[in-house]
Amino acid sequence: MADREQPYDPYIPSGGQGGAQGQQAGGNQRTAALQAQIDDTVGVMRENINKVYQRGEQLDTLQDKTDNLAQSAQGFRRGANRVRKQMWWKDMKMRMCLIVGIIILLIVIIVPAEQPSTRSTVVQLLSNIGSKREVQQYLSHFSSVSSQQFAVIKVGGAILTEHLQTLSSALAFLNHVGLYPVVVHGAGPQLNKIIEDSGVEPQFEDGIRVTDPKTLGIARALFLEENLRLVEELERLGVRARPITSGVFSAGYLDKEKYNLVGKINHVDKRPIEAAIRAGCLPILTSMAESPEGQVLNVNADVAAGELARALQPLKIVYLSEKGGLFNGDTKEKISAINLDEEYDQLMTQWWVRHGTRLKIKEMKELLTDLPRTSSVAIIHPADLQKELFTDSGAGTLIRRGNKVHKHSSVDQFKDLEQLKEVLIRDRAGLDAKAVVDRYIKSLRDREFGAYFDEPMEAFALVLPPNGETSLAHLATLTITKNGWLTNVADNIFAAIKKDYPKLMWTVKEDDENLAWFFDKADGSLSKDGEVLFWYGLESSDEVRDLMVEFTKHGRQMFGDINLESKLQRAARAASNTVNAPVQQKRSFSTQSNPLRAARNARFATTPALRARMYSTTNPNPPLGSKNSSNTEPSRVALIGARGYTGKALVDLINRHPHLDLRHVSSRELAGQKLQGYSKRDITYENLSVEDVRQMEENGEVDCWVMALPNGVCKPFVDAIDQVGKNSLIVDLSADYRFDPAWTYGLPELVDRSAIAKATRISNPGCYATAAQIGIAPLVPYLGGQPTVFGVSGYSGAGTKPSPKNDVDNLTDNLIPYSLTDHIHEREISNQLGTPVAFIPHVAVWFQGISHTINIPLKEEMSSRDIRNIYQDRYAGEKLLKVIGEAPLVKNIAHRHGVEVGGFAVHSSGKRVVICATIDNLLKGAATQCLQNMNLALGYGEYEGIPME
Repeated sequence: MADREQPYDPYIPSGGQGGAQGQQAGGNQRTAALQAQIDDTVGVMRENINKVYQRGEQLDTLQDKTDNLAQSAQGFRRGANRVRKQMWWKDMKMRMCLIVGIIILLIVIIVPAEQPSTRSTVVQLLSNIGSKREVQQYLSHFSSVSSQQFAVIKVGGAILTEHLQTLSSALAFLNHVGLYPVVVHGAGPQLNKIIEDSGVEPQFEDGIRVTDPKTLGIARALFLEENLRLVEELERLGVRARPITSGVFSAGYLDKEKYNLVGKINHVDKRPIEAAIRAGCLPILTSMAESPEGQVLNVNADVAAGELARALQPLKIVYLSEKGGLFNGDTKEKISAINLDEEYDQLMTQWWVRHGTRLKIKEMKELLTDLPRTSSVAIIHPADLQKELFTDSGAGTLIRRGNKVHKHSSVDQFKDLEQLKEVLIRDRAGLDAKAVVDRYIKSLRDREFGAYFDEPMEAFALVLPPNGETSLAHLATLTITKNGWLTNVADNIFAAIKKDYPKLMWTVKEDDENLAWFFDKADGSLSKDGEVLFWYGLESSDEVRDLMVEFTKHGRQMFGDINLESKLQRAARAASNTVNAPVQQKRSFSTQSNPLRAARNARFATTPALRARMYSTTNPNPPLGSKNSSNTEPSRVALIGARGYTGKALVDLINRHPHLDLRHVSSRELAGQKLQGYSKRDITYENLSVEDVRQMEENGEVDCWVMALPNGVCKPFVDAIDQVGKNSLIVDLSADYRFDPAWTYGLPELVDRSAIAKATRISNPGCYATAAQIGIAPLVPYLGGQPTVFGVSGYSGAGTKPSPKNDVDNLTDNLIPYSLTDHIHEREISNQLGTPVAFIPHVAVWFQGISHTINIPLKEEMSSRDIRNIYQDRYAGEKLLKVIGEAPLVKNIAHRHGVEVGGFAVHSSGKRVVICATIDNLLKGAATQCLQNMNLALGYGEYEGIPME
């Protein structure tokens, strides 16, 4: 066998044995070099090991704390598992019974077996009903009233245009399960468009359409057409529907001299509706009324629905809306429920309760005052109609009267102690319950407490404030009747408690049917021996751990004699008790929608290291979008300085807007000429003086003034408007008020949108400044020095007045730098970002569009991916901002309404990044941003009238 080849060694040179000595000498040198490398490596490794040891000591300390917390959490996990298993089994049993009951109900009672839609109806109903309470609601309430008393549904014109199939499907479903909602519809948006197209100028007084004979003729024909469309779509789905276009609403003139042919309903004839339902047809009504003389009168559809509800006394009044509910202008969240008795006065003081929102809430209050307390109004999207009618959680905004919450802090404040005793005893029958409650009330005379209850005391809570041993208040008792749960007064009570006590703990029995409701109200929970401890407001892991350890050791006994439930249970341990009434209620103001999420959030509340991204964040100022839409009436606009490129771009946008009505355009050079590019009405340029503007403001002729004047020119006009003091909206496109704290800076993507929505004086940002701020803002916390912006604009930014900067011949094959320091936009960018920024502007040969190349020093090493993630998170949901990987180009942004940010080139050191941003200086840099600000301040959808890609 041949000898094996020796393995190759790079440190031994090739050659025969004759070269052994040379090999040895060379090997010694290489060995020495290798040893030196090894020594260096060992030294580095030792340094790293020392660092690891130091970190290890820190980790050991952290591990010890973690181990202690883990041991304390074992009881929590065991208890949570028991609760989960019990709730799962109870839920399974309940759902099995539910499915059987509903299927029997549908097949045997409601839907004929041979009807082909039976299967889909069953599936739809089961997908919407999810609890025993909801089955009871369907069986006990909707089936117990006459058909016409089930629900009145008001359908807006926009729903008929955009969501006809969704609406028809939902109504067909209700009909298939034996329900007959009464539908009344309007057609406002369609009417506005037809009137504008026909050359009739729409007129409104106090938000009411002035209706002349021509307008009424158009409206009547339109209403009949829209009514027929809905009826035909329902019949296509197999639903018998009956159009009722007259004979229901009788009316007199609201104010003939002021509003002309507008009616005020004085009688509702229910007979046509009842006849339709007896014949098995859904009644579909228009909002038209007749006078005693037979004159047709126009009536607002919301008003007609309200009068219909007063006559029919339905369980539910539903207003279908594209927004799907009312939104809180500060939190940007949909309002789940409004309890008018408790919240109305405070609600009407909120800045965002304005325009149509204010009118709607006021009308709902007046309507519900005339209806039984159990009635409610829901504002929802048509796609959520079934969910609203068949679930407790609902889908939109529920408005009800509710009950006002009262608070007492001493026993002497209760006028009837016997009533108080009965409330504390109810649902807690025991051999010695009365005596226990007597002793407990006596003990309260010497103790601080807060008692929360509604007028009839259908809900009652007693809270003991923190003592010296704990920082948590204690919910000593909570008792709620079945009717209390039905009116959701429990949520009002708990909301009042939370205002007064930021930290609270309480216990509930593990088998309580309302356990899910308590999970929603809590930040965390722990189960032991059939009891569940809940809490909210704990800020540190030490507080959570101490509370969990104490409850694990002592259970409910940790509360001693201050807990009424514990006293009553000891007095009658054999009795079957619950802390609350047996009806589950899920609609709440909680931000956590389910117990699993609540428990999970509590468990991981102190582990920020588990975030997916190193620099993870969210958009702190998300778009309002259609949530801001509270105004359905047109707004009159005057444009002062309409000669330039920006003025023309703004005229084009206003022409597209469904609610803005341009009434005046002022330009000294173009006075007397016809305005081109505006089709809603014929407008001639005027040369308005300061006095003209003051007089127009005095007469209330303008809702929004847009100042498109050069810098330093608009102040006299603004002063004239301010002198009148009517607070109409002013949006200034110049730089005159960008540094005035009395004005709101209108960059919605970076400035609190609710502040812009409240404002009556808005300064529109500069074009350069907008793109630069958007390109820098997300990295301001990471700046390691002054950013530098190299900006290049098309020559439209130099205006229409001839100059070297807009001379195409001068710009061809050229790039012109100007105002290289102290440019007004340099000051603007620095002022808004709160950090110095260098800005170097240039003008180029293209017409419109800006390109920024931004150099940003970083205080810490970051990767391109890290930085891009920061921008994507910060601008999440923004419709006019686009974050891309590559550097954006001017040709891709010209004539478009947003900003593109990209590039994200990071230097090899990781301490410097170059970001590129592009913007159309005439659109998002001026006119589009102006319209965005106008929409927010006037109460329209934020992007209304702005073309979206």
